[in-house]
Amino acid sequence: MPAMTDSTGNQDTLTDFGFQRVPRAAKSARVRDVFNSVARRYDVMNDLMSLGIHRAWKSVFATVLDPRPNHTLLDLAGGTGDISFGWRARGGGPVILSDINAAMLTTGRDRATATARLAGISFLVADAERLPLPAGAVDVVSMAFGLRNCTDKQAVIAEAHRVLRPGGRFCCLEFSAVQVAALAPLYDAWSFAVLPRLGAAVAGDAASYRYLAESIRMFPDQEALAGMFRAAGFARVSVRNLSGGIAAIHQGWRL
Repeated sequence: MPAMTDSTGNQDTLTDFGFQRVPRAAKSARVRDVFNSVARRYDVMNDLMSLGIHRAWKSVFATVLDPRPNHTLLDLAGGTGDISFGWRARGGGPVILSDINAAMLTTGRDRATATARLAGISFLVADAERLPLPAGAVDVVSMAFGLRNCTDKQAVIAEAHRVLRPGGRFCCLEFSAVQVAALAPLYDAWSFAVLPRLGAAVAGDAASYRYLAESIRMFPDQEALAGMFRAAGFARVSVRNLSGGIAAIHQGWRL
């Protein structure tokens, strides 16, 4: 993205924050503020955004991950732990549950403690664009509903490729571009007319929910994201649409 001039006359590289354009250096802090605000109500947030369907999507995603006891999972933007818990419950090996937001990880740790699911899970506060892990450290990398909040999405995908062992996979579950024309106006009305009001009523925070709806619309569509996987070196890239493309699972192999 080319350099642009901000309102003070300084040159800076801008990026999206929902429908706004902000300096790239500022986005991480603004996203962190959003998730600090919603951390304790994150599961409620996902229920509101997807009408509860995210639970079915995550179940499908857990199957795609193909948990095995001799495989290690790196769960990026793992937040409150749904994917990590699903991996372990299905017989998967050790998990590194990672998130850039400490409040989200605290919520995940609290959930694991309350439900006796701490065994086999370690916690890592880290930026997915610059992971403090050696190359070839894990067998599977997962990321569910986190990539769209990252500033440099291509860097995240490249880091996933770097930390995977040969034969490993990166699986990404994310909101995507609706593929059924009849759904589009209903989905837009829900996202922009209803969801912020629900966010205000349930969590006292309409702005964060508005950002989350906007961030979905700014995210690369299915083909564009598949191309980003290939650009990072992934092979056998595949896309699986869920609920008419409201969400999609992208998968790529490090060969």
